[in-house]
Amino acid sequence: MNDTALLLIDIQDSFKVNANRWERRGNRDFEKNVSILLDHWRSANLPRFFIMHTDPDPGFRKGDPEFRLMDFMQRRSDEPLLVKNTRNSFTSTDLQQRLDKLGIRRLVVTGIQMEQCVETTTRIAADLGYEVDFALDATQTFPIVNRATGEEISTDALVERTQYVLRDRFARIVRARDLVGELAGGVRSIA
Repeated sequence: MNDTALLLIDIQDSFKVNANRWERRGNRDFEKNVSILLDHWRSANLPRFFIMHTDPDPGFRKGDPEFRLMDFMQRRSDEPLLVKNTRNSFTSTDLQQRLDKLGIRRLVVTGIQMEQCVETTTRIAADLGYEVDFALDATQTFPIVNRATGEEISTDALVERTQYVLRDRFARIVRARDLVGELAGGVRSIA
């Protein structure tokens, strides 16, 4: 796994601006699973990239107090932080150049919002030729309301849809504990 980097996408306090929305998040083990991956990537001294999203929405503007990484990760000074203003992590950053310089061919993606920036990054990465592991239990999402009808899509439905559209085409769907097992020398597995 020496050619594998961990991407920590948009894990920022910006998502907590709306406390009700944050409370309705789908994955209550998100922080634990991200921490498991981050701790193991650090222990193995494998590349990891923190990525933040900025846009005009409250909490996502660079000067907003919520525009910061979530505390549980405690980014180290030698860990790159990239700021993007696009839905994917490549178009508005130099991520691809950094990965290519390190000889990275495989990515493990984590972050918020699962079916938006994390999925979009996954699709672009696959198109660029990277093998992608989508760490489903290390992603986070929220119910989405259809503004035209008022109907709501649950987090469970979003998770199911994301697995269906990404699996075997854009990414391998995996769990954090399985990736950690692979890092320790186990066999690659599929969630």
